[in-house]
Amino acid sequence: MVLHKSIPADRGCAVAVIIFILGLGTLLPWNFFITATQYFNGRLKVNGTSENTDDYHYDNWMTLVSQLPLLLFTLLNSFLYQWVTERVRIAVSMTSILLLFVLTACLVKVPMAPKSFFSVTMATIWFINMFGAVLQGSLFGLVGLLPPRYSTLFMSGQGLAGIFSALAMLLSIFSNADKETAALGYFITPCVATLLTLLCYLILPHLEFAQFYLKKSHGQLETTNELIKPAEKGALYKVSGMEKSLVVMENADSQRRSSVQAVFKKIWVMALCVTSVLAVTLSVFPAVTVKVKTIFKESKDWEPYFLCVCCFIVFNVMDLIGRSATSLAQWPSKESRWFPVLVLSRVVFVPLVMLCNVEHSRLPVLFSHDVAFVCIMTLFALSNGYCICLCMTYAPQLVRSKDCETAGALMTFFLALGLSVGAACSFLLGALL
Repeated sequence: MVLHKSIPADRGCAVAVIIFILGLGTLLPWNFFITATQYFNGRLKVNGTSENTDDYHYDNWMTLVSQLPLLLFTLLNSFLYQWVTERVRIAVSMTSILLLFVLTACLVKVPMAPKSFFSVTMATIWFINMFGAVLQGSLFGLVGLLPPRYSTLFMSGQGLAGIFSALAMLLSIFSNADKETAALGYFITPCVATLLTLLCYLILPHLEFAQFYLKKSHGQLETTNELIKPAEKGALYKVSGMEKSLVVMENADSQRRSSVQAVFKKIWVMALCVTSVLAVTLSVFPAVTVKVKTIFKESKDWEPYFLCVCCFIVFNVMDLIGRSATSLAQWPSKESRWFPVLVLSRVVFVPLVMLCNVEHSRLPVLFSHDVAFVCIMTLFALSNGYCICLCMTYAPQLVRSKDCETAGALMTFFLALGLSVGAACSFLLGALL
């Protein structure tokens, strides 16, 4: 006798939409702080002009202070999941991020000396990314329990976070409001978005499709191991109509999670690849790319929008397209030796970006025109989104379903490691300019 449970449908694509929104919510903090670089640099001036904001190196420090807690707490989350439940980790992290965004919005109206404002801002960035690390690692583990296409949706949602923040900044520039009011509206936006993300997460466990996969992972399907013959283990059966049915046939040994070391041995190639991709990206974005200037400096109709459009919007739109492209084609395959080669080839973008029209650069300018910068950013972002999404999609496929959460946590750690290495390299590259 074999007991089976039919796989329910994702009605109205509700789970797909929620997973996409959760992906959006994980990268909102990072993107809203890097896109607002002009606002923060403006606040770091004394009386508007008398202090050189380069003394603070906001873009470099913001990148580094974002990634260090992300690295440390992503590593902690690899072990934290064994003692703290997923719901507590995710709910507490989202609530904390929401409160820190509210604080950032309130500070827009609070006059502060540049040094004090810099210290408070760095502390806020540290804690937001601390909670963001736990949130992202937990959500990657959760998404890994669902079919592979949901990992792609989650990564696409993360790509949209950058577009969301860039468009919010563009609207604040377009508005006729004063800088303070525009900044307040800008930072209220992620408060609303984070609250929406929290509500979506609370709804997810109540949807039948999500319940099926989450309960299956934790061994809660309606089955009795004693009733299953050894020969039937691992089999799949079809029932009447076109509906598929899953037969649960795992014994007590297969229900145990593998050690972190055992999981790493299966996914180490993907882990190193995602580290390489993000190390290259963060070494020049945003620390170097925000210093690129338009050749039309005298144009008041274009110059204020150049950075927002050509740097942030182009990067994030192309990054999203790159992530989404993996739902149509996934090449090279997870077993192919060409995949690491593709990842390593991205290092060529470091000199290409540095040879653009970077302000006060000691290097020769080979790509001065705005169009050249946009073309480089397009290829740079497309390859970033495509390679990251492949890495994060392939990793859970290399382990058992019971180990997906561990694999997700480990991949998030190496993702954070790549970000931290890139952030540290940005200081070195900045010194070369």
